[in-house]
Amino acid sequence: MFEIGNSLREARYRQQLELSEVEQATKIRSRYLTALEEEAFDALPAQTYVKGFLRTYADYLGLDGQLYVDEYNSRYSAGGEEPREPVVARRTASSPHRRFERRGVLLGLAGIGVLVVVVIAAFTFGGHDNTGSQIPNLGTSTTKAKTKTTTKTRKAVVTPARAAKFRFFVVSTGGDCWMEVRNYSVNGRTLYAGTLQLHQSQRFVARRLWIDFGSPGNVSASVNGQAVTIPGGGRTVTVQVTRNGIIPAPKTG
Repeated sequence: MFEIGNSLREARYRQQLELSEVEQATKIRSRYLTALEEEAFDALPAQTYVKGFLRTYADYLGLDGQLYVDEYNSRYSAGGEEPREPVVARRTASSPHRRFERRGVLLGLAGIGVLVVVVIAAFTFGGHDNTGSQIPNLGTSTTKAKTKTTTKTRKAVVTPARAAKFRFFVVSTGGDCWMEVRNYSVNGRTLYAGTLQLHQSQRFVARRLWIDFGSPGNVSASVNGQAVTIPGGGRTVTVQVTRNGIIPAPKTG
C-alpha cells in the first residue's frame, strides 16, 4: 500500500512542475489535480472521473498510471452490503417456534422436578451416608465460553516498483527526421518535438519513452550505448523505448 496523493505531489515537485503547467498539458483542472494530491476524491464528479484523472496524471509524471488506478480500486471502491432479512419474515418464521419452545421449557422443568424428588428420596432413605457423596448442584451448569479472536490483517506496505533509467541517443545519419518524444506514455510530458537535421542528435535519460518518428530510416539510435533498430523503415512509426530496446508502441484508445 502506498500514499497515492503524496507520491503524485512528490513526483511533480521533483520535476519542478506547477499545477498550471500540468493542467495545460493534461486538460485536467487544477482543483481536480489538487484533490488527487490530497486524496480528496469526493471533490471529483464520480469514480469514473477519479480513475481517468489518476491514470492521466500519473502517466504524465512518468509513473505507472494503472498501478495508481489499481491502488484506488483496492482502497476506495465501495462494496455492497449483504441484504438484510425482512423483519416481517423473521416474525412470521418465529411464531410457530414459540409453541415448541414453551413445551420444551415445561418438559425440562418437569424433568428437573422428578430428578430432585429422586435425589431427596435417595438421600433420606440411604442411611444418611456422609462418606463424601454430595447432592449434585442442579441449579448450575458449566458452559465453555467460546472466545472469538479477530485478527486484523494489515496490508504490507509496498512501494510502487519503478523501472531503471536508461540513456537513449538518436542521431540523423541520412537526412531530416521529424520526431516527438514524450515521457513514459502517450499522455506523458513532451520532452522534445522538432526535426533532426543531418548530423544533429538528441539524448534522453528516462524510464520509458514514447516516440513518433516521421522518417525513421534517416536516423540511428542506441540504448545504453547498444545500437538498436527503429522499426518501420521509411514510414511514420510510433515506438516505445525501454532499457530492453525499441518495440512498436501498443495501440491506444
